[in-house]
Amino acid sequence: AQKGKNESWGKIAVAAVMSAVILSSPMPSYADGQTKEFKLPPIDFKDKSRCTLSSSAIGQANAARDKLYDLRECKLSGEKATGFDLSGVIMTKTDVSKVDFKEAYFSKGYLRDSNFDGADFTNAIVDRASFQGSSLRGAIFANAVLTGTSFKDADVENADFTEAYIGDFDIRNLCKNPTLKGENSVTGADTRLSAGCSVK
Repeated sequence: AQKGKNESWGKIAVAAVMSAVILSSPMPSYADGQTKEFKLPPIDFKDKSRCTLSSSAIGQANAARDKLYDLRECKLSGEKATGFDLSGVIMTKTDVSKVDFKEAYFSKGYLRDSNFDGADFTNAIVDRASFQGSSLRGAIFANAVLTGTSFKDADVENADFTEAYIGDFDIRNLCKNPTLKGENSVTGADTRLSAGCSVK
């Protein structure tokens, strides 16, 4: 019996070590919505209250909401969403240019092919989100946390990433973005230098 017990503890110890190795490995954290087969449901244009920036009351850990948070094709330029929990939001062809997203939460956000020009993400937390194909010209990400977040094919010219936390895998991809250039008109920060990328 003691032998069997020792073998069981041995298996548990091995499993614990394997888990630690896997969790500590520098694997890239892919943004939600990057899967090619990812399919979105039809837009409910009958819902007249759909195009509203609202904070989740449930909590951002798993982007949980009582219904789909769909802001596709909405016009919300210049709105204020300071400190909002916008986790799980879906945006395509959405105009959120010049929106105040300071200290907002974007966990598992699908933020593709939208207009974020001049938006302010200062002190925001953007986790496992995808800005693929979006325009972020002049956006401010000062002191923001950007983990597992994709800027693939996004236009980040004149954006400011000063003191932003960006994972190693994500920063390597961001530095390869040809639009990572210019100077932010609000903060005066050099875009490429603010992201910590070497000057070409």
